[in-house]
Amino acid sequence: MFRQLSALCTARDKLSGAVGPRRSYTEYMMKIRSFPVVMLLATLWLALAGPAQADRIALSELSRYFNAFTTAQGGFTQINADGTLSTGRIYIHRPGRVRFEYDPPDRSLVMAGGSTVAVFDARSNQGPAQYPLSRTPLNLILTRNVDFTRDRMVVQHTNDELTTSVTAQDPEHPEYGNIRLVFSENPTELRQWVVTDDMGRETTVILNDLQFGMDLSAGLFNIVAETDQRRR
Repeated sequence: MFRQLSALCTARDKLSGAVGPRRSYTEYMMKIRSFPVVMLLATLWLALAGPAQADRIALSELSRYFNAFTTAQGGFTQINADGTLSTGRIYIHRPGRVRFEYDPPDRSLVMAGGSTVAVFDARSNQGPAQYPLSRTPLNLILTRNVDFTRDRMVVQHTNDELTTSVTAQDPEHPEYGNIRLVFSENPTELRQWVVTDDMGRETTVILNDLQFGMDLSAGLFNIVAETDQRRR
């Protein structure tokens, strides 16, 4: 999807039922145009700026954070598995829909809608590579009812001076990979996530200026319409 991701979003190399080239989500995401790695330290500092001390946020509160909103949008910086950086805009419409638009001159796009993730490669004349959303770790936060208290879903729950981190996986299919979510507190805010695919490759998405509650057009998440538009 995203020359990376797909924050997000990584799928297995050979997914049964997948459409298009049998490459993992991460492999596609790594193909996206990137920014110099020297931006990384400054970006991380800004993304994680927050209270001097942080108590570990309860799993029930982290679940409530996702279940409390339907739509969100903001900017993101993506750290790809090969260490390169990409930036862009993210649009979320829960349940089941997300769109990652990469900044010019790149026209790459990753979007999820209709239970499918599609990765549009700007340098390809073919249609998007497609994967079942249910086989990507990002599905864990796009589902209708997020419940981190579910048995065997959370494999790690830690905190440090600034943040609380939760690593979650599909308890029925841990082989699909996992997602590590990083939150600040007072108020609870998602700052970044790290998707680890079935090959152990990591893609980090750092969020900035995430806003909630706006109207988002259904067309932003329509894979068929996006495919037709890019063929014109």
